[in-house]
Amino acid sequence: MIKEAFYLENHPHVALNDLLKMTGIAETGGRAKLMVADELISVNGALELRKTAKILAGSVVTGTIDGQDFEITVLEGFPA
Repeated sequence: MIKEAFYLENHPHVALNDLLKMTGIAETGGRAKLMVADELISVNGALELRKTAKILAGSVVTGTIDGQDFEITVLEGFPA
């Protein structure tokens, strides 16, 4: 399983498709949108179908891409 931490860096939220792209889970924004449309992404354990869903600090985004499970934990602030 791939585990990532993503820091909001003083932003209130990040769009789901942007999060997938910025963490490298999706190679492009288009691929990120397809992953959401293909029902491959869950946020806090619930299937998420909104490409631009606002992902807040404390959220956990999970899914599977190319047979590999991943988990992104969204955190406030900056990396240490």
